[in-house]
Parts: sequence; structure tokens; C-alpha cells
Amino acid sequence: MAAPTAVVDAPATFTKLATRRVITNQASSVVVWLAFLLALVPLIWVVWTVVGNGISAVLNSAWWSQSLSGLLAQEEGGGVYHAIFGTLVQGLICAVIATPIGIMVAIYLVEYGAKTRLARTVTFMIDILTGVPSIVAALFIFSVWIAVFGFPRSAFAVSLALVLLMLPVVVRSTEEMLKIVPDDLREASYALGVPKWKTIMRVVIPTALSGMLTGIMLALARVMGETAPVLILVAYAPFINTNVFGGNMASLPLLMTVERNNPTDAGFDRIWGAAVTLILIITLFQLLATFLARLTRVKTS
Repeated sequence: MAAPTAVVDAPATFTKLATRRVITNQASSVVVWLAFLLALVPLIWVVWTVVGNGISAVLNSAWWSQSLSGLLAQEEGGGVYHAIFGTLVQGLICAVIATPIGIMVAIYLVEYGAKTRLARTVTFMIDILTGVPSIVAALFIFSVWIAVFGFPRSAFAVSLALVLLMLPVVVRSTEEMLKIVPDDLREASYALGVPKWKTIMRVVIPTALSGMLTGIMLALARVMGETAPVLILVAYAPFINTNVFGGNMASLPLLMTVERNNPTDAGFDRIWGAAVTLILIITLFQLLATFLARLTRVKTS
């Protein structure tokens, strides 16, 4: 006589699975929110501390329109106009050099040499540059640009070191944006007889331009706060120097480092004020990146 067959209660089984999935989903949501709040605590703490200590200096109109030329270390007053100028000049020179090189390297890796030996070598070198500390990049530029070629310490040398730090970020972000462009767009362009270079210029890059600009602006905001290159490759000056190829030039990170040795209240205010100013500049770059991303986004409707 055959053994009785167990009858599976399908609705009950589905109900248990649905209940388990709901519980798992809720538990995962709770864990994600807790991790988010945990990461938010130190961020709010840092911003609160920096803004609380430096807001008084930033709210002074002279802070944005004057330099520290002629002021003694213990004297109150003056501003960081010269340091803001140096930070922006060094960052913009870095962006002018790193952006086209990074975009062209990314185009080669994605569109032309995806599986070639040269592409693998370039990818390996980009991975190495991604993990290079800023002080190593500064020492490399010092040994080549200053020690070997004999050029003086300058803001341009700082920009060259920042290029080494910004370049891998631009390459990686641009590479990822190019990869997400659908191949159907490329194939449709090729089917119409459009050459590959024109397809890249007229189809691929405009489609990925929004994400590319965001990556470039975020990379620029990252390198503008580096301290090691300015400490090694240029000296501090309490005034504006418009010659990027020679002479001392201030920047916000360098100003904070110099004023660290100033134990007076004036030095305290300048350090925290410079920190708030740097945060505001980086925030403006972040907002500009968001605006450009929305402005250049390809409309699908």
C-alpha cells in the first residue's frame, strides 16, 4: 500500500515567505538608517565646531577684501583675500591641465583600447595614482620640476602636484560615465555612416556630459584642500602674488598651517576662519557641479 502523500499548503507557505521578506526588508531599512545617522554624527560635529569657531571672522567684510600684508602675528584684522586668490588660481590651473588629459585617457580606455595591453597598463597606472599620498606627489614634482629642471618653487609647481591627485579621479569618473552610455546609441550612429570620432563627440560625450562634469567638479573640490603640495612646493606670502611661475603665494591650507604656530587669539581666528572659507568654497563647487549636471542632462522625453 502506497504511503500517503504530504499535501503542501501553498497559501500558508507563500504567507510565511511574504512575512519573512517584509521583516527582512524592514530590518535592512533600520540598519541602513542607523548607519546613515551614525555617519552623520561626526559630519555634523565637525561642521558645527568649525563654523562655531570661525563664523565671527567670516562675517567681517574685511575678511573677503583684504590681505594680511603689513599685519603682525598678534594683530587683529586683515583678511584672506590673498589666500582665496591663491587657492582658486592653483586649483583652476590644475583643472585646466588635468581635465582634458583625463577625458582623453578615459575615451581611449572605453572607446578604443578596451582590451589592449596599453589599456591594461594605463589602467594599472591610474590605479596606482589613485592611492598615491599627496606628499608623495609633491616630493615627485619637487625632485623633477625643481631639483632636476631647476625651476623655482611656485604656484605652478603646486598645480602640477595637484594634477597627479586630480587626474585619476577624472579618469575614473569619466570612464564610468562613458560606460553607461547605451551601445544602441553608438550602433545607431554607425548605421547612419557617422565616423567613430564624430560619434564620440556628438553622441557619446553629450550623453555622458552631466556625470562627467560632476566628477570633474568633485575632483577639483577634493584637491583644493590638500596641504602637502603647498608646504613643499611654494612658500607663504601675506599678500597677493599674480606670478604663478615664481615667488611666494598663499592659499587657504597653507595659511592654516602657518597660523598654527601663532598662539594668539588673532591666529586662532584666522585658522578657523580659513577653515570655514575653504568649506564654503568647496560647497560652492559642489552646488555648481549639481547645477551643471542638471543643465547638461540629456532629456529623454
